[in-house]
Amino acid sequence: MILDPKTLPPSAMYRFMIRAIVPRPIAFISTLGEGGRFNVAPFSFFCGLSGEPPLLGISINARRGTLKDTLRHLRATGDFVVNVVGEPLLEKMVMASGEWAAEVDEFQLTGLTPVPSDLVRAPRVGECPVSFECRVHREMDLGTTTFVVGEIVRAHVAESVLTDGQVDITKLRPIGRLGGDEYSIVRDVVHVARPKVPPAAGQA
Repeated sequence: MILDPKTLPPSAMYRFMIRAIVPRPIAFISTLGEGGRFNVAPFSFFCGLSGEPPLLGISINARRGTLKDTLRHLRATGDFVVNVVGEPLLEKMVMASGEWAAEVDEFQLTGLTPVPSDLVRAPRVGECPVSFECRVHREMDLGTTTFVVGEIVRAHVAESVLTDGQVDITKLRPIGRLGGDEYSIVRDVVHVARPKVPPAAGQA
């Protein structure tokens, strides 16, 4: 089968991409909305971009031509928090993904706990083992999608997911997004060492 994006409806291309580009890490983004209302929602077009400065990126699609609450909030405040979702929080994260009205507080809806951040106005999700406090670094318009680059200004890691001071993936058990209503959970880890290649002559 060969797919030509120029002849496919955008929705069909999107469905193909989310089933083929897998698993995708989930950015469970918490923001501060109008009137001090909290919001939290998952986004799976998400990745790390740079270590210096520490940057991450999230694609936020428009919903039926209108801005999602997350994008409106982070534009208003200039900050947000990316929380990492582990296996125990799968159902609560999925509940927060519904197309709820703007006045709905997903923290209250799901029973999750908003915890004050250190350096940004947006709250952290208290039950998430890893959280990145971020300030908006820049935005890029990508058609029907807005690509948001955030600079990590503070990270929080629960001791329960650490081994020898490093995040232990078998303790974190992060959720990955697949297609439709499918998710994966990282439980099995395979170790394959990279080859050690000596530097070429004259190179350090």
